Amino acid sequence: MDIEFIAGIAVIPTDPRRSRELFVDALGLPLAASPGSDYFHSERIEGSKHFGAWLLSQAAQACFGTPDWPEDRTVPQMSLEFEVHDAEAVGSAAEELRQRGFTLLHDRRDEAWGQTVARLQSHEGSIIGISFAPSLHA
Repeated sequence: MDIEFIAGIAVIPTDPRRSRELFVDALGLPLAASPGSDYFHSERIEGSKHFGAWLLSQAAQACFGTPDWPEDRTVPQMSLEFEVHDAEAVGSAAEELRQRGFTLLHDRRDEAWGQTVARLQSHEGSIIGISFAPSLHA
């Protein structure tokens, strides 16, 4: 597995309003949601490709196809994605992780916004993604 860089990090707040008060109002981060979305994020913070505040319901939808996080899983506090060099490498990395005994939340898949990603949950409960987003390589 050849990780090129950290593609993104997102906190998963239990109180989105309070999170926006910290990250947007107090810290002044340029986070904004796309039209029709509650996902506040930015690609304009120096030293980071992507930072966001990802709602738990959105994380659950991305990982399990439902807005409810499974009760038998640790509720995550953050998501961390590592970028690889192309979409095929996501599948190879997923297989390597599986062979090392890790259970994936979902295998490699293509998201509507162009990202290819596979995700697992770390022992601490963080969502860990191996991804390829063409826009990050432009």
